[in-house]
Amino acid sequence: MPKPIVVILDAFTVEPSGLGVPPYLSTYVRAAWSALTTAQPEADVRYLTIDDVRWCLSGGNPTVDPPLSDPMTYSATTNRTQAVDLLQRADRVVVIGGDKVPSVHLHAVNGSIQEIARAMACVRGQRILLGPLSTYALESPAEYAGLFDAVHTHTLTADVLASGSRAPAAYGMLRKERRDFAGLVGQMRWRPIAEMELYRGCTRRRFCTFCNEPSKSPLVAFRDVGDVIEEAGQLYDAGVRNFRLGQQTCFFSYQHRSEDAIHTLLAGIRDRCPDLEVLHIDNADPLAVAAPVGLRIAKLVAEFCTEGNCAPMGIESFDEAVIERNTLTCTPEILRRAVEHINDAGAERGPGSLPKLLPGLNLIYGLPGETHATHVANLTNLTNILDAGLLCHRTNVRQVRAFPGTPLAEQGLSGPLPSAEHFASWKADIDHAWDQPMKQRVYPSGLEVPGLHSYFVSDRGTWFRRLGSYSIQIVEKGVSVPVAAEATLRVTGHAPRLIYGERLAPAV
Repeated sequence: MPKPIVVILDAFTVEPSGLGVPPYLSTYVRAAWSALTTAQPEADVRYLTIDDVRWCLSGGNPTVDPPLSDPMTYSATTNRTQAVDLLQRADRVVVIGGDKVPSVHLHAVNGSIQEIARAMACVRGQRILLGPLSTYALESPAEYAGLFDAVHTHTLTADVLASGSRAPAAYGMLRKERRDFAGLVGQMRWRPIAEMELYRGCTRRRFCTFCNEPSKSPLVAFRDVGDVIEEAGQLYDAGVRNFRLGQQTCFFSYQHRSEDAIHTLLAGIRDRCPDLEVLHIDNADPLAVAAPVGLRIAKLVAEFCTEGNCAPMGIESFDEAVIERNTLTCTPEILRRAVEHINDAGAERGPGSLPKLLPGLNLIYGLPGETHATHVANLTNLTNILDAGLLCHRTNVRQVRAFPGTPLAEQGLSGPLPSAEHFASWKADIDHAWDQPMKQRVYPSGLEVPGLHSYFVSDRGTWFRRLGSYSIQIVEKGVSVPVAAEATLRVTGHAPRLIYGERLAPAV
């Protein structure tokens, strides 16, 4: 008798605290895998991406002609040619999807609600939703009526598969259900980087008006150090060699900024996963980084993590009026001290030519209180950091999104703000006055960067990178190199979001 089939359909997720776009292996996918294998140990659990479904529904025709890479079907699994058939035969399908923040990716396009609905039309079995899209589904039930049989907002466990859930499961329950990930990882056609969660909620006393993270947990809930190391070990045993401690609001605030806990965590992962290739972090509250303990924690990160690491910090706005109106709590002075701490700890380059740890900056336009002076304040303070000779890995500039359940969504905006009209030009100002000069400083012409692999071919040329947190992208112009070819490139030029290079030897 054939095994029953259950399917995980990954339409990809993006949140302020975590990425679920390949090559990232999200916490949602792993929770779904554990819940399904616990509930139905006899089942054949298949992992699909929205790219697999697109491939089948288009008759196996990419949207661009080779040798160009097709972002719509790039992240294929071993199940690609059977995607629609598996959906039709499945007893259960868990869909994972939704964005909490706007996102654009070179090699991935998140599944739209229209694409998900088309996929669900193929499903005869139970249809379950997990991830940020669930918030929109609950907010607009008429729009999503009949699409899903159960909705889970945060996590998924075996006991509530069919009924849905509105709160995250206890970490102890998730740990109890966690299973061998080898079967999941074996269905991926890429080398995954596992997104690891350390805690839920926000450690700040006052929450930013636009932030949705406190909705995961009104109180901060930390995972035990041993639990995190154990999960890293399970992933390592399944073949994963790349990890990012990023599914939380601030790495530095883990266990209330405990140096001992963070030292035990990082050293423990390195000991349990001796041949890991990447160990990075994500998200850092500048208030924590600017504190004296922040410098000491930054030094631990530089010591135990791998180079090319980034600690993104949300100043959000340098405008004091916007800071006050949106309870942002971080001032330009605090951010400057946080940037200095990260530079002191991590500006030194590792054996692969990249700094060990650099800050990243997050800026948001469209917040209440914004005026034209907001952009002037942002440019002025960024220029001051540049003039001080400090280094920065990357800057993320975006327009605010009022996610359901946040104070910003509840209060609404009084009317159009200046960035509604000027965002593109303001972003271009930052690109050319800040980002491009910073790229020239961090990645000077002539710098040789080893350990790269080709991963995408566009009309600009072939894109190279290492896996990691916001890894730098190096484009070799006018060439088409097969995906996954290894190379060392010498830096030849700079743009705001990437750098250009040439191979020192033919890629193999």
